[in-house]
Amino acid sequence: PILMNYLPNVVTTSDAGAGVGYTGIRVRGSDATRVNVTINGVPYNDSESHGTFWVNLGDFASSVESLQLQRGVGTSTNGAGAFGASLNILTDSASEKASAEIASSVGSFNTFKNTLKFSTGRLNDNFEISGRLSKISSDGYIDRAESELKSYFLQGSYSDDNTLIKALAFGGFERTYQAWFGIDAETLKNDRTFNPAGIYSDEDGNTRFYDNEVDNYNQDHYQLLWNERIDNNWSTNLALHYTYGRGYFEQYKEDDDFAIYGFEPILINGELIENTDVIRRRWLDNDFYGTTFSLNYKNIKSDIVLGGAFNKYEGDHFGEVIWAQYANDSEIRDRYYDGTGNKSEFNIFAKGTFKLNSKLSLYTDVQLRTIDYKTDGINSDLNPFVINDDFTFFNPKLGLNYILNKQNSLYTSFARANREPNRTDYENGSPKPEQLNDFELGWRLNREKLIINSNAYYMLYNDQLVLTGEIDDVGSPIRANSGTSYRLGVEIDANVKLSNRFSLQSNLAM
Repeated sequence: PILMNYLPNVVTTSDAGAGVGYTGIRVRGSDATRVNVTINGVPYNDSESHGTFWVNLGDFASSVESLQLQRGVGTSTNGAGAFGASLNILTDSASEKASAEIASSVGSFNTFKNTLKFSTGRLNDNFEISGRLSKISSDGYIDRAESELKSYFLQGSYSDDNTLIKALAFGGFERTYQAWFGIDAETLKNDRTFNPAGIYSDEDGNTRFYDNEVDNYNQDHYQLLWNERIDNNWSTNLALHYTYGRGYFEQYKEDDDFAIYGFEPILINGELIENTDVIRRRWLDNDFYGTTFSLNYKNIKSDIVLGGAFNKYEGDHFGEVIWAQYANDSEIRDRYYDGTGNKSEFNIFAKGTFKLNSKLSLYTDVQLRTIDYKTDGINSDLNPFVINDDFTFFNPKLGLNYILNKQNSLYTSFARANREPNRTDYENGSPKPEQLNDFELGWRLNREKLIINSNAYYMLYNDQLVLTGEIDDVGSPIRANSGTSYRLGVEIDANVKLSNRFSLQSNLAM
């Protein structure tokens, strides 16, 4: 997301402070959980947290052909409802010529990036194989916020005049020292790079930091994509996908109560011991799979798409104690909590753009989305965590575009989006789903040496889940429904062509 930092109304973040490791994006003030992300039309947001963890796909930008960011609700796509924006990513297309590339970069804070790419080019006019291996490492700006990211991308494709079939495998491994907890204003003033993660006191009262307070995760993606052109008007798209993720974050916890881990107090030399230092790992092991499909009809006056998706998520959440200062009758890697989260989603949509005359065009879009979410077992607080919720959402959208003349055009749109709560919301309360009504009005100017895009938006929320200012025991913000709320703003971006070689780009958001 750091690459999108200069887009209108976009702010990117980096936990380590150097753009490597855990990074995030905010659009119109909404955090990354409200940006609906797809890779080749396949949802990338985590089904339970709604988060997008780019750290799992280090150097993924080296395998991206294009990306499109739509602010606001945007058009119907697969995955969770977009409450801030939609980000649609397409990976590299097949290369016509054989190639090989080795690239190395070095930056501040002992940052290194090494990339190896290759392509066979067209084989027998139809086949192509390409791939990438990458490694990124950095010490980070924040204390001890080092990162090590390894990733891969492999693609095989077949194409002819009417058919394109691609098989992809990509993923990565990340090991990052935790740097997501934040600090108070006074500490920021005196020690900007202070990182409280892993802090503890030794037997002599000296402050120390646990050297393995890390996040460790693997994620692998597999996609099979089939695009077929039936004739000059009709085409189809079908995708099958599977994602496997597994990993943990490790923590040193000082003087924790035995009860947190289900331990019984123990007697040592006649003294009742009820607290202990522990090292724990909190695991997530999940599978995500499904299919997406669409049928497209296009002629001079209309462009119509009928599509949908079915996706299934199965996640295991569990915790292990791998060391304790005072042992009891538990075994290493005993699970002190263990639970599941299962989510099924089906959506179908129809959208179209219709040219009513030489100046006016109409955009319509309707989507039906159903979700079934179930959890079982106990959570990290050792409380039963059982959810059985079903949602059915109807999301309509309507827009008009009017061409005033060759240089000026106006547009207006309305879009509704509904969104289910995430797992953390359920763990901290009894949340209700959110609804957003998004109103947009814009003007475009396109001259030979000047391009201006201006847009005003009014986003009206019902039961928006907003931050309460509290955080949970792993630093995640706690949210609660807020009734009626809104976001209101203006976005302007401009491109000035100074000469054949130079141009000036700027944007403003209020």
